[in-house]
Amino acid sequence: MPPIPIYSVADGRYHDRLTIRRSEQEWRELLPSEVFFVARRKGTEPAFTGKYHACKNPGVYVCACCDTDLFLSDDKFDSGTGWPSFTRPVSEKNIRIEEDSSYGMIRDEVLCAVCDAHLGHRFDDGPPPTGMRYCMNSAALRLRSKTDGFIT
Repeated sequence: MPPIPIYSVADGRYHDRLTIRRSEQEWRELLPSEVFFVARRKGTEPAFTGKYHACKNPGVYVCACCDTDLFLSDDKFDSGTGWPSFTRPVSEKNIRIEEDSSYGMIRDEVLCAVCDAHLGHRFDDGPPPTGMRYCMNSAALRLRSKTDGFIT
């Protein structure tokens, strides 16, 4: 597969990155069980239980599987749903959207463009300026401060 352009918040520009493909067993060995369940098995964490649903720390939310920049804390808002919600990604190129028809609903599934991790879903009931709500699972994300590395 050819490299794909992925936006870097730290550099403020796009870099070509190769996609990451691993077997289910390789992901299982690399990831904590909760991250594996959510990101690789398309699970979800219970509402109001994820470490980032009420987090107000500044930084960049990245993919828990491959560290791709996904969302800025500046675009995070309290949707009242119990999951971290954002109005937009750092770049549309850093995510992929696929139709998800599980559980008798049709929704927009949000995936990491680099490693295909399941991140959550996108809905069209968000606040201005985009009107979108990217409803993510905390387990699929890690928060990195803009200067100091990852916040635990």
